[in-house]
Amino acid sequence: MKTKIICALLLTGAILSSCKKDETVAEPAAPTAENIEIGTGNNKQALRGRDFHLNADVLAGDKIQDVQVKILQKSGETYTSTWKLELNWAEYKGAKNTNVHKHFTIPAEAPEGKYVFYFIVLDENGSKLEIKEDFTITDPANVPVDPKIGRDIFSRNGTMIYYMDTYVEKELIFKKGDEFTAHAQISDIKGDGLLYTVLIKRKANYFPESIDKLDFSKAIVISKGEHKNLPAASKLSTLKQINGVYGGESIIIGASNDGNEPNANPISGAKAWESGQYNLVILYKNTTYNVNVYKSIPITIDYQ
Repeated sequence: MKTKIICALLLTGAILSSCKKDETVAEPAAPTAENIEIGTGNNKQALRGRDFHLNADVLAGDKIQDVQVKILQKSGETYTSTWKLELNWAEYKGAKNTNVHKHFTIPAEAPEGKYVFYFIVLDENGSKLEIKEDFTITDPANVPVDPKIGRDIFSRNGTMIYYMDTYVEKELIFKKGDEFTAHAQISDIKGDGLLYTVLIKRKANYFPESIDKLDFSKAIVISKGEHKNLPAASKLSTLKQINGVYGGESIIIGASNDGNEPNANPISGAKAWESGQYNLVILYKNTTYNVNVYKSIPITIDYQ
C-alpha cells in the first residue's frame, strides 16, 4: 500500500514538474515608434555645423526609461578622424507615449562620411526599441544644393510690416478684411523644387518642417511657387513667374478659399478663420536633391 502511495506521489510530482517546464514566461511589451524622421523629410542626412531634425511618436511598453541617439562610424569606412555623437533626453522618463521632437547641431568637426544612426528607447520593464539606419554627414561646401530662405517681405494693405527678419512693427497683427501679402525668396538652388507660404493656427499643435508633411486641412496656403531645370545658384521668388508656374502671393483675411493655385482649397473646418495666434510658415523642397528648408514667423489675427 505504501508503495502504491509513493508511486502516486512520484507520478503527480512528475506531472507538475512537466507542466512547470511547459509554462512560458511572456516577454515584456517593447516600445514602438511611428512617424520617424531622421533629418528633415527623413532624408537621413546631416550637414556638419548645421541644425539637425529628429522626430518620432513613441509608445512605451510600460513607461519610458530613456531616449537615446547614437551616431557611430562604420567599420570599413575611412574618416579623417575618430568621432561619434551620443545623446540622451531624460525628460521623457516616465511617459507612456510622447512625441520626441528634437533639434541639435551636428558639430562642425564631425568628419564627412557614412555612419550608422541609432534611435534607442529603453523601457522601465527592461525591453528596448532600437532603430538602426544608414546615415551621411556632409560638409555644406560639398552639397549639390544648399537652399537658403531670405528676402522675406510681408505687407498689410500695401504697407510693409516685415522685411528680412526685421519687424517694422513690434507685432504682426491682421484684422478681418486686411490684405496679407507674403512672399519669400529661396537662393542657391538648381534643378526642380517647390515653395509654399502657409498660415497655421498655433493651437492646432501642427508644425510642419517639410512639404511632405504639409496637411492642407490645417494649413491656409498664401502662395505657391515651383521651378524646373534651373541652373546652379538660381533664386526662386513668389513675386514673379518661374518657368511659367505662378502661385498667388496675397490673401484677404476672411477669404473663402486659399491661394493653392490652381486647386484652391476652402478655408473651413479646422482651419476656418478665427482670432488667435498663427504661424506663417515658409517651406521649400528641392525635389531633385531631396533637400528641405523651412522658416516659421509668428503673427496674430484679430477676427472681430
